[in-house]
Amino acid sequence: MASTRIVFGYYVIALLFLFASTQCVVMSLDVSTLCIKEERVALLNIKKDLNDPSNCLSSWVGKDCCDWIGIQCDNKTGNILKLDLQPLHICTTDIFLQSPLGGKINPSLLDLKHLSHLDLSYNDFKGVPIPEFIGSLNTLNYLDLSHANFSGMVPPHLGNLSNLHHLDVSGPSISWTLSDIGLLTTGLWVRDISWLYTLSSLQYLNMDFVNITDSPRELFRAVNKMPSLLELHLSFCNLAALPPSSPFLNISSLYVLDLSKNIYDSSIPPWLFNISTLTQLILSYSSVRGLFPSMLGKWNLHNLRNLDLSSNDLTIDITQVMEALSCSNQSLEVLDLNYNQLTGKLPHSLGKLTSLRQLDISNNLLTSHIGISGPIPASIGNLSNLEFLYLRNNMMNGTIPESIGKLTNLYFLDLLENHWEGTMTNIHFHNLTNLLSLSVSSKQNSFALKVTNDWVPTFKGLYHVEICNCQVGPAFPNWFRDLNSLTDIFLESAGISEEIPHWLYNMSSQISNLDLSHNKISGYLPKEMNFTSSNISLVDFSYNQLKGSVPLWSGVSALCLRNNLLSGTVPANFGEKMSHLEYLDLSNNYLSGKIPISLNEIHDLNYLDISNNHLTGEIPQIWKGMQSLQIIDLSSNSFSGGIPTSICSSPLLFILELSNNHLSANLSPTLQNCTLLKSLSLENNRFFGSIPKEINLPLLSELLLRGNSLTGSIPEELCHLSSLHLLDLAENNFSGSIPACLGDILGFKLPQQNYSLGLLYSFEDFGILSYTKHTNLVINGRVVKYLKQMQVHSIIDLSKNNLSGEIPEKITQLFHLGALNLSWNQLTGNIPNNIGSQRDLENLDLSHNNLSGPIPASMASMTSLSYLNLSYNNLSGQIPTANQFGTFNELSYVGNQGLCGDPLPTNCSSLSPGNVEQDKKHEDGADEDDNSERLGLYASIAVGYITGFWIVCGSLMLKRSWRHAYFNFMYDTRDKVLVFMAVNLMHLKRRFGSERN
Repeated sequence: MASTRIVFGYYVIALLFLFASTQCVVMSLDVSTLCIKEERVALLNIKKDLNDPSNCLSSWVGKDCCDWIGIQCDNKTGNILKLDLQPLHICTTDIFLQSPLGGKINPSLLDLKHLSHLDLSYNDFKGVPIPEFIGSLNTLNYLDLSHANFSGMVPPHLGNLSNLHHLDVSGPSISWTLSDIGLLTTGLWVRDISWLYTLSSLQYLNMDFVNITDSPRELFRAVNKMPSLLELHLSFCNLAALPPSSPFLNISSLYVLDLSKNIYDSSIPPWLFNISTLTQLILSYSSVRGLFPSMLGKWNLHNLRNLDLSSNDLTIDITQVMEALSCSNQSLEVLDLNYNQLTGKLPHSLGKLTSLRQLDISNNLLTSHIGISGPIPASIGNLSNLEFLYLRNNMMNGTIPESIGKLTNLYFLDLLENHWEGTMTNIHFHNLTNLLSLSVSSKQNSFALKVTNDWVPTFKGLYHVEICNCQVGPAFPNWFRDLNSLTDIFLESAGISEEIPHWLYNMSSQISNLDLSHNKISGYLPKEMNFTSSNISLVDFSYNQLKGSVPLWSGVSALCLRNNLLSGTVPANFGEKMSHLEYLDLSNNYLSGKIPISLNEIHDLNYLDISNNHLTGEIPQIWKGMQSLQIIDLSSNSFSGGIPTSICSSPLLFILELSNNHLSANLSPTLQNCTLLKSLSLENNRFFGSIPKEINLPLLSELLLRGNSLTGSIPEELCHLSSLHLLDLAENNFSGSIPACLGDILGFKLPQQNYSLGLLYSFEDFGILSYTKHTNLVINGRVVKYLKQMQVHSIIDLSKNNLSGEIPEKITQLFHLGALNLSWNQLTGNIPNNIGSQRDLENLDLSHNNLSGPIPASMASMTSLSYLNLSYNNLSGQIPTANQFGTFNELSYVGNQGLCGDPLPTNCSSLSPGNVEQDKKHEDGADEDDNSERLGLYASIAVGYITGFWIVCGSLMLKRSWRHAYFNFMYDTRDKVLVFMAVNLMHLKRRFGSERN
C-alpha cells in the first residue's frame, strides 16, 4: 500500500514538473513568434504589389506581423485569420485626405491558409478583374470586395467558398456617374448564376450594381438554397421581372430585402407583403406601377421597420395605405412613398404609427389637380418619435395644425409647395427644440407666417430656413437674428418691402445661401457684406427694387441681381474681387459702360448673363481664361464690332446669346471653334456675309439669325445638324432655292418638347442659381418670348428673303413641325400636295409669293392648324371648308384672284364652264351697246368742255371791265386769307409763350 502511494506520488510529481516546464516554455516565448514567417513574407509580397499613396500600411515593418494594422491572428497558433485593407479601418490620416489602395492583388494571398476574413472594400483597383484565385481561399467565411472598382465577370470560382457567411461584391466604383438606371453598373457582371447554389451557408449577400444577365428566375432559385440568409441586396442589377409567387420558401429568417433600382415595369407581387420576418423592404426606383396588393388589410409585416417604395408609379389612395399599416404594424420607423402617384388624404389613423421616425410622401402630384390632398391630421402630434417629415409638392390644403408643435424630436420639417391656408404662429414651433431645417410655402395667397414681436425661437440649432410664397413681411423676420447656427435663408416672395436690416449684414459671414428674390425690397445694395462661410455661397436678390452699383462681395460663388434698378458701370476690378464666382446674373438693370477686362480672372465662371442693360463698346477678348463657361448671354445691349475669336475658348460652351445688339462682322470665320454649341442666337444685329459651309456645330439645336444682312444661298450643310429644331433665318437677303434636305433633319421630326436643352439645369437644390433660358420667336406676325420649360414646337422661318424656286416636297415629311413661315419671298409652283401629312403644324404662312394652283385638299386634315396665311399669291380654285378651314377669315386668302368660296365673296358657281359660255354671249351683245353708248358719252363731254370754256374765258377776253373786276376779287381774297393766317399764328405764339412761363 505504501509502495503504491510512493509510485503514485512519483507520477504526480512528474506531471507537475511537465506542466510547469511547458508553462515556462510558453511564457518564455515572445509574442512576436505568433506571426508565422511564411505568412509574414506573403503579407510583404501583397504590400509590394499595392499602391499606397496615403502610406496606410506604414506599420507593416518588423517581425511582429500580428500587430500590423489590418491584421488579426489566432492567439494560439499565430495563423492570420483576418486581413482588413479597407482605408477607413487602416488609414490614420484625415478621412478627406485619404487615398485608397490600388495596384493588384498578389497571389501570395493563397499562403494565408487559415484566412477567414478578407476585406478589400472601398479601394481603387482601376477596373481590373476580381482575381480568380480568391476562390481557392477555402477557409473564408467573410469576403468583402465592394466599392473597390473591380470590373469584368464575377469569377464563378467564388462558388468554391462553401463556408462563406458574408459575400459583398457590390459597387459602384469610386468613379461612377449617374446616367441611366437601366444601364448603370460597376462594370461587374454575372452571366451564369449557378455558382451561387453552393453557397448554402450565406447569411449576407450583396450584389448591388452587378449586371446579372442570367434570368431573375434562376437568380431567385439559387437564393432559395440559402436557408440561413438574413440580408439580400440586389439593387441596380438590371433585373427585369419579379417572381409572381414567393421564391423564398426555404428561407425562414430574411430580415432585409433590397430589390431597388431595377426596371420591373410591373405591379408589386403580393408575396412581398407576406414575409413576416422582414424589418426592411426597399423597392425604390423600380418602375413598379399600379395599385398595392389587394390584401391591404392583411399585410403580414408585423416586424417591418423600414418600407421604401419611393420613385415608382404606384397609384392608390394614401388613406388605404395608412389604414393598412396602422392595423398591421406598430414598429414601423421609416415610411418613404415620395415620387409616386398617390391620391387621397392622410387619415386620423396616422397617429397610431407611434414608432415612426421618418415620413416622406412628398412629390405625389400626378397632375396640377390630382395628388395627395386634404389637411395634416391633428393626430400627427402623437408621433413623438418623428424626426423627419416631408410633405413637399402635393395638393395638401387647409390650416397647419398647432399639434405639429408637439413633435419634440423633429429635425427636418418640409411643407413646401402645397396649398396651405391660414396663419402659422410661434405656437406651431413652441416645442420644436431640435429643429434643424424649416421649409414651408403655399400656392395660395392666403397663407401667412406671423409671430409676436418678442418671440425668441426655441430651436437654437436651426441652420436652414425656407419660407416662400408666404406673407412674412413687410418687415424682415426679426427672430432670425437670434439663430446663431443659421446658414441658409430663403425668403422668396415673402412680401418684404422694407430695406435690408443692418443685423443681416452682420450675419453675412456665417451665411452660405441668401435668397431674398421676388420681393419689393428697396434702398441701396449694401457694400459691407462678407460671405466667407463656405466654398459655395449663393446670393439672390433678383426681382426687387434695389438701387446702387454692382457690389464687390468677396467669397460669393453665385450672384443674381437681375431685374433691379442697378446703374453705373461694372467696377473695373470686379474680376479681381469676385474671383470665386461661378454664376453671375446682372440682367435687366440699367448698367452702362463696357465689360471690364478683369472678368478674365474669374476662371471658374460657369454662366454669365448681363443681358438687357445699356452696355456699349466692343466685346473684349477676355474668354481664354474662362474654361468652365457654359452659358454666355450678352443680348439686348448696345455692343458693336465683331464676335471675338476667343469667345468659344471654353470647351463646355453650349449657349451663346448675342441678339439685339449692333454687332457687325462677316459671319463666316466667327464660330468655327464652338463645337459643343447647342443654342446660337445672333438675331437683330448687322452681320453680313454668308452662312459658312464648314459648320462644325454637330450638337446645334437652335440657329437664330433673324434680322441681319446675310446673303448667299442657304447651304445644304445645315442639313447635317441632326439636332436642329429651331431655324430662324428671316429678314435677311438669302437667295436661291430652299434646300430639299431640310426635310431630312431629325430634330424637326421630333414631337413637341419642353423648351430645354438637356443641360439647362436648375441648381436650387444644391444652392446654385439656375439660368433662365429665353428666346424670342416670331409667331403669327408677333414676337413670343419662350422661357425654359415652356412647350415649343419645331420651327422653320425663312420669311422676308429673296428665295426662289418651288417649296420642296420633302418638307412635308416633317410630321411634327409646329410652324413654317416662307412668306415674302419669290417662291413659285404649287403648294405640295402632301402638306396635309404635317398634322402637328399650327402656323403656316406662305403669303406674298408667286405660288399658283389650288389649295391641296389634304390640308383639310391639318386639324392642329390655328393660323393660315396664303394671301397675295396666284392660287386658284375652291377653298377647302372642312375642319379648321371654317375658322379662317378672308384675310388668309386675299390677293388670290383665282380663289373662290367661303370666306371670300366670290361664288365658285359663277366660275363653272356652262356659266362662263353664257356669260360670253351676254358679253358679246353687251359690247355693241357699250360701244354706241361710249361714243355718245365722248361727244357730249367734248361739246360741254368747249361751251364752258368760251362762255367764261371768252367773256373775260372780250369785256375789259369784267376782267379787272374778276382779278381784283381774286387778289382781295388772297390778301384776306394771308392776314387771317398771320393774326391767328400770332395768337397761338402768345398763348404757347404764356403757358411755358
